[in-house]
Amino acid sequence: MLSDEDKTQYAYHLAKKGEYQAALTLLDTLHNQNTKEAWNYRGYATRKLGRTDEGMSYYQKSIALDPNYAKVREYLGEAWMIKGRPDLAKQQLTIIKSLCGVNCEEYRDLHAAINGHPES
Repeated sequence: MLSDEDKTQYAYHLAKKGEYQAALTLLDTLHNQNTKEAWNYRGYATRKLGRTDEGMSYYQKSIALDPNYAKVREYLGEAWMIKGRPDLAKQQLTIIKSLCGVNCEEYRDLHAAINGHPES
């Protein structure tokens, strides 16, 4: 039997492969769904399904659990770009810079998205 952590990581793997609904279905099986990663990955899969506002609500739950979680800041910034709010995406970029600098993956990916070159 897989642990919640293993399921969460596999759900993220599924979402990154484009299997968003499968990722959400797997996240629904977690015993403890209230983790920063579970909320973040739920937000990611939901956003990729075109439900940006719903995804952003999950990102906010992740941030409430850990405001210093750079990955959720990246994804929230990408969501702000979808919503046509580069100003708010840049706020997330500034927070990421304070958390891990300009060489971390989260900073590079959001910076690229802001500049019109999103990773996916």
